[in-house]
Amino acid sequence: MAKQKITDIVAELAQPVVEQADCELVDVVYEKEGSDWFLRVYIDKPGGVTLDDCEKISRPLNEILDEKDPIPQAYYLEVSSPGLERQLKKPRDFERALGNLVEIKLYKAVDNRKRYEGELISYDGNVLAIKTENNEILEFKMEQIAKVKTIVKF
Repeated sequence: MAKQKITDIVAELAQPVVEQADCELVDVVYEKEGSDWFLRVYIDKPGGVTLDDCEKISRPLNEILDEKDPIPQAYYLEVSSPGLERQLKKPRDFERALGNLVEIKLYKAVDNRKRYEGELISYDGNVLAIKTENNEILEFKMEQIAKVKTIVKF
């Protein structure tokens, strides 16, 4: 079974469990690290995620996954917050990140750079704009972007 298909199936199974815990399903990642497979379910809620929230989701989700058995090999299930520095993937992620500091990594260099940083000031689904430290406004088409994540500087 393809990795993408597994994440879609798990997201569908996890959604009602996550909603019942008054949380939001942010992402599902299925990846191999060394010889082990990890199924990571990222959740969020206003005010942040607690260990109790993760446990409220992990236990019933684990039972559902055992029953439905959508993953053929052994894996470790992890339920957690995506953290402060989180990757932005869905339109809602970008909308929530407006006004926050983001790091953009491009597929191809623009002005001899593949990495940009600034405040996310707009996103319309096709183009996002940031304001850099020098108050320069930069716009990038989504097809240029390999990865966007929020960043925190102390």
